[in-house]
Amino acid sequence: MTRSDRSPHDGQPPSGTARIAVDLLGGDSAPAVVVDGALRACSADPDLHLLLVGPRETADEVLGALAVHDRGRVSVSVVDRTVGMGDSPLRHVRRSSTVRAAAEAVYGGHADAMISAGSSGAAVAASAHVLGRLPGVRRPGLAAHVPTPHGPVLLLDVGVTIDGTMLELVQHAVLGAAYASAALGVADPRIGLLSIGSEPGKGDRLRRAVAVALSDTALPAGGRYIGLVEGHDVPQGGPADVVVTDGFTGNILLKGIEGATGRPATGRAEQGAALLGVAGTVVVCHGSADGPDIASGIALAARLHREGVIPAVARLADDLLTELSSAGGLTIRDALGERS
Repeated sequence: MTRSDRSPHDGQPPSGTARIAVDLLGGDSAPAVVVDGALRACSADPDLHLLLVGPRETADEVLGALAVHDRGRVSVSVVDRTVGMGDSPLRHVRRSSTVRAAAEAVYGGHADAMISAGSSGAAVAASAHVLGRLPGVRRPGLAAHVPTPHGPVLLLDVGVTIDGTMLELVQHAVLGAAYASAALGVADPRIGLLSIGSEPGKGDRLRRAVAVALSDTALPAGGRYIGLVEGHDVPQGGPADVVVTDGFTGNILLKGIEGATGRPATGRAEQGAALLGVAGTVVVCHGSADGPDIASGIALAARLHREGVIPAVARLADDLLTELSSAGGLTIRDALGERS
């Protein structure tokens, strides 16, 4: 069930200010790396305000390390429970955990955005449950910026839709086109579909059906579907500005790029993936993120808020998402012409 009938707090903070809720217990090496990242972020951005969500003693480490005149930019929400990587996100999302409390802070208007490096499933479940999904969205998607010699390529999904459906992948193409325009400034974004070859007809039944559907789907911001792309097209860039795939394949590809290059695929400048399809600004960092990664994830969340990216995505994609959802009876069999 969505909660799209709920509207987040409408109050606007002073111009330039960004209030970010930080999950102190999220990540493989939390809380130490999150404390480090929070301190780095505060030092780099004088207009940044942090809501530290976690144990009191951990938050006090951040406050104690800040200059006295900076401590007014940091507040604390004391929560001691986290959702572990091995826990069921859906089972724990309704409980009082740091990631849920961070989402509640955004919904209640106490923060403008949230960031977590904990269980991505928990972050997505909490965000969808508390903030609500955009009208028509079946499942949100995580969108990562992959730097290439030809400019950033947006890859989505990178971890949510493990068993994605045709409708979900088509909706992600819509969200990706809108985000590429709003966040990356890409005019008329080119949308590609990841497969095992670039020739028409390549791939499994899902990929072939999505290709058919995208060929006949209007995309926002002047976006256009350019066909199938291969794995090497993501780190090299070139044919597509946005590459759509399921979360299982996207996560494997992202980690493969990281392993091959020895650095985060998203680069130091903007570490973390933006969660698209929910009614709020959410950034999810890799579980192995270090202090600089957390800091750049916080910076990404702040930038997305300041530039109004997520509301812009919603405006660009709203009608198309609703239309696709209402026409969701189309099946893979129909798309491939496999009628009995």
